[in-house]
Amino acid sequence: MEKHSFLYQFEIFISKNQKLLLILLAAFLCLLPKGVNNQYFLTVIVKMAIYAMFGLGLNILTGYTGLVSLGHAGFVAIGAYTASLCAVRLGLNFFPSMLLGMVVAGLVGILLGLPTLRLTGTYLSIVTLGFGEIIKMIAMNWSPVTNGTLGVKNIPKPAVFGMKLTIANYGLYYLVIIILAVCTVFCLVLVKSKTGRALQAIKGDELASVMMGINVTYYKILAFVLSACICAAAGALYATLIGYVDPNTFNFDVSTLILSIVILGGMGTIRGMFLGAAILIALPEVSRFLMVYRFVLYGVILVVMMRFRPQGILGWKSQLPYKLSRQVMERLKTAETEEAGDNG
Repeated sequence: MEKHSFLYQFEIFISKNQKLLLILLAAFLCLLPKGVNNQYFLTVIVKMAIYAMFGLGLNILTGYTGLVSLGHAGFVAIGAYTASLCAVRLGLNFFPSMLLGMVVAGLVGILLGLPTLRLTGTYLSIVTLGFGEIIKMIAMNWSPVTNGTLGVKNIPKPAVFGMKLTIANYGLYYLVIIILAVCTVFCLVLVKSKTGRALQAIKGDELASVMMGINVTYYKILAFVLSACICAAAGALYATLIGYVDPNTFNFDVSTLILSIVILGGMGTIRGMFLGAAILIALPEVSRFLMVYRFVLYGVILVVMMRFRPQGILGWKSQLPYKLSRQVMERLKTAETEEAGDNG
């Protein structure tokens, strides 16, 4: 791609004005509820944000590590059920309940990651699909804990200093946006870190990663854990948004939708998760007559994307020069100084 192309110029503009654009985006998100003042519209926006978090979680595993999961609804269910049961039965506040859900999901992620270390491709997808169904069956049949098919009702809203956060008072909207921002920053830092580079190396060539000294076992399990924790946190938010969960709330359709968001937006990108969630969550809302056929439509979208643009809508490779870390820059300067001294 030539440097004078529109895409290159666009990336240059974003890179130069990054701070200003972030300030404008933050101001827009803060003022949005005041300008709209429509609870239904805000509920859809909150749902988009939660599904963007689902996409960010799965993207760590599928987009960056190359491990395709068809059962991520299981991690969502673990986070939702754990947070809901802690709130309803133990009377805990939302935030410790959400953290407990993330811990439980992380531990389950380790248990799922260990036996699947040698699996890739179709075999891994089948195992994760079975995992999602197992979690659904546990939620359905472990009645003393999960209340079985009746589900968990009257899930309380989060509260801060005694004030309940709801869509009506905009508290739940701001809470979801803040948690989404934290997850986004975490993913950005992860991708640019040594861990992120190791995950992408494993996706590119696992054997070469082993030869380079990367502990593939550790990083694969870490990818499962991080992905599970983010999805569990989003699951807790989703449970408190709708106020009720049952085993059918987190079925295979949810896993398919999350994977569709990752593929449509662009695997291995963070920006793509927001676009994918916006399209696939808003589409059924603006076309109610297609609700019955929405998963057929998702399937058509996936087939078309894999045929004509497998990298996703926003899955282009950056044309900007690779930014070296401060540590690497210091080493290069030290090496240049030593070389100049030797020549002198």
